[in-house]
Amino acid sequence: MTAPAPALAELDDNGLHVAPWVEETFLDLREDLADANANDQRLLILFEQRGCIYCRDMHENVFPREDIATMLDDAFFVVRLNLHGSLEVTDFDGEAMSERDIARRWGILFTPTLMFLPEEVGPDQTAQQAAVATMPGAFGGWTTFNMLTWVQERGYEEDEGFQRYHARMLEEMGVME
Repeated sequence: MTAPAPALAELDDNGLHVAPWVEETFLDLREDLADANANDQRLLILFEQRGCIYCRDMHENVFPREDIATMLDDAFFVVRLNLHGSLEVTDFDGEAMSERDIARRWGILFTPTLMFLPEEVGPDQTAQQAAVATMPGAFGGWTTFNMLTWVQERGYEEDEGFQRYHARMLEEMGVME
């Protein structure tokens, strides 16, 4: 018996994946953080690009997983940026530039990249400087789920780093990816 093939992820006019948990904003990260906080959510910046096979894999096999989709929808305010895009983004320090230039400014090299922000960011910081965690590239469901959980639980404030947390969680659940 074979498993059913995953549903193909829908693309928007820019070739980026459509997801119900992606917020449409004016891309002023200071306002986005305020909106995330007002909704009792964590700000998550997601970088993708047209034709990214790893983004497709995440949207078809990882993000739709019920526990992950629920957590993204309920606990995170997701702002998506296009690695090569031209929309203007305003960083926390007030600098405004295109999506592609802000990706360079922050050293984003891979898609997808998930960047998690704290509830407060200083006015002289960039998102890259303030990020509590960055997940560059595509990962499996359990790694993604555990990263989302670790950020929600503020694991970055503890002595146990993400890799040890993830290994412990997989062991406790009896799961291997």
